[in-house]
Amino acid sequence: MAQAQVATTIMSLQDATTTKTANGVSNMATLGENSWEEFSIDVPWGTVEGKWWGSRNRQPILALHGWQDNCGSFDRLCPLLPADYSVLAIDLPGHGHSSHYPQGMQYFIFWDGISLIRRIVRKYNWKNVILLGHSLGGALTFMYAASFPDEVSKLINIDIAGPTVRGVKRMAEGTGKALDKFLDYETLPVSKQPCYSYEEMIKLVLDAYGGSVDENAVKVLMERGMKANHSGFLFARDLRLKVSLLGLFTAEQTLAYARQIRCKVLNIRGVPGMEFESGDFYSKVIATLKECAGHVVYVEVPGTHHLHLVTPERVAPHITQFLVNK
Repeated sequence: MAQAQVATTIMSLQDATTTKTANGVSNMATLGENSWEEFSIDVPWGTVEGKWWGSRNRQPILALHGWQDNCGSFDRLCPLLPADYSVLAIDLPGHGHSSHYPQGMQYFIFWDGISLIRRIVRKYNWKNVILLGHSLGGALTFMYAASFPDEVSKLINIDIAGPTVRGVKRMAEGTGKALDKFLDYETLPVSKQPCYSYEEMIKLVLDAYGGSVDENAVKVLMERGMKANHSGFLFARDLRLKVSLLGLFTAEQTLAYARQIRCKVLNIRGVPGMEFESGDFYSKVIATLKECAGHVVYVEVPGTHHLHLVTPERVAPHITQFLVNK
């Protein structure tokens, strides 16, 4: 941590205009706020939905959001990124506008996400992939870069080093409860799911995030995060996603995967960001990456866990610098 660069770069939101950053990237056109369109990918269980930012004539950066968020998580960051790049930000299965898994199917959010990235890469025959992830999305992109080390050129992760780790004792003790909870959610009819007014929904989510987001950020997320019915609003995400314990990793597993990564890596950690169960493990993963990956840039940026959504002007300059440095 002592060697980390602490960045406080501020950049104003502009629409397809020029930017100037303290990192030396100047006079660069950005994607702008209105450069996106909805994008849909057919998958065996339905569709994966998302937003494609920038030109459809180039291979995009693939962006993955955090647990129980959606691709709106990148709505404030993407407009600030270079116009020479495109970004495909997707709603993970069961999130946002993407299809839920059929009844009877289990969510193993880490392994499912790695498989989904592979499915998309193979479908479009992408090469030298650039991946961008926040939180859970960062864990998935980390795992993909480790699993296909020769096929990823750059990995950009925000406030996550690798998959969430749990001690084996805690995993063993929690398995039974997790399975019962999953089955309870699966059989809960829509009529029994809580329904809220718009104002109640915004306040509920704002409180649940514990200061990681502000009210405006919540409203951005809820554009895809809730759906209307005759009585008000429900959460759009699959309730079964709340069961996230199954399929987690041990510290030993995560470090083994970190040793597999060969691409260039940018890791942006929020300060204070998210509090992890094992406080020093983040730095262990970064140290392992520095031993094995092609090149690692690690920066600490003042902000919450959702710093890319709440304060994107602090995050975008580092991503831009990383992208333009070939």
